[in-house]
Amino acid sequence: MSCEDKRFCLVEVRLDENSIGRSGPDIEHERAVAIYDLIEQNSFAPVDHAGGPYVLYLSMAESRLVFDIRTQDGAPVVAHFLSLTPFRRIVKDYFLICDSYYQAIRTATPDRIEAIDMGRRGLHDEGSNILMERLKDKVTVDFNTARRLFTLICVLHWKG
Repeated sequence: MSCEDKRFCLVEVRLDENSIGRSGPDIEHERAVAIYDLIEQNSFAPVDHAGGPYVLYLSMAESRLVFDIRTQDGAPVVAHFLSLTPFRRIVKDYFLICDSYYQAIRTATPDRIEAIDMGRRGLHDEGSNILMERLKDKVTVDFNTARRLFTLICVLHWKG
């Protein structure tokens, strides 16, 4: 794990299977990769908390994504409920452009693939910025951590 200050890092992410559910092997693999990437490198500091390291429990409650943050020893820090409404359009667009990208890599020219990939990265950046804005008074994250969290949010929406 790479983190400048271990007190402000996620060391584990757990998904609540009762509210998020399990999926097929492809989606489970993508979830595992998204969590691995997030844990591997992140900066995560709940506002007004002295430090962790932290474990993030993700679940769904009343159509909201619950960020239940605890210290590594299990002590509760805070729980934040994030509406997924601001992410619906961007996640939908992101999936559409990802589908286009995966189709294009089979037959399109390198220029076309690069153009689609630039659009995909742009949408991913937009979603990451929205997430940072939604978290700004709750949890301080750097842009790369926001990108990894947004990837995880996308994977949680993926139906395969």
